[in-house]
Amino acid sequence: MFIREMSDTEKPRERLQKKGVSSLSNIELFAIILETGSRTESVVDLANKVIAKYSEIADMREATLQELMEMNGIGLAKAAKVLAAIEISKRMGQQKTNSCPIIRGPQDGADLVMQEMSLLSQEHFHCVFLSTRNRVLHRETIFIGSLNSSVVHPREIFKQAMKYSAASVMCFHNHPSGDASPSSQDITVTKQLKKSGRFTRNSIN
Repeated sequence: MFIREMSDTEKPRERLQKKGVSSLSNIELFAIILETGSRTESVVDLANKVIAKYSEIADMREATLQELMEMNGIGLAKAAKVLAAIEISKRMGQQKTNSCPIIRGPQDGADLVMQEMSLLSQEHFHCVFLSTRNRVLHRETIFIGSLNSSVVHPREIFKQAMKYSAASVMCFHNHPSGDASPSSQDITVTKQLKKSGRFTRNSIN
């Protein structure tokens, strides 16, 4: 069914106006972002197809331009709108987590990155660089992929620590599988980083 064939109570924009944005489904929200459908599909059907490509809505955070444009009915303009909306969402989440300027302990550090990293579909090694008073100076993903001592080199971390004059570094690594237990490689990398930190006078947490 095309938008013009829907009643006002079914159209996404009209529903948003009357019921509020929180009342809309994920499909309706994406329909508003896409704005128009294709010659053969309504914008709602097209939005449904985009979302159906991913097992969970959170997985769309990793969507690429090429991936979106491979779908019939999604050209550069529509793909760009989707990616722009995703990027805004990421930046809003990061700005919110960055609002805590002081890290008083491990839990504060976990709270800082938990929301963002829990949604990632790949393993990320993320560092938070702190001042002598434990204020957040900078955050950066150092590596993406399976963690091992051959790819996570201390040089990359301490290079950034020197760049931002950080006194200490908090390192975080997610497990998309949901199992938070540290692997043997996790432990090896952590020991290697802590040992290297003693030489550069940077504390690793």
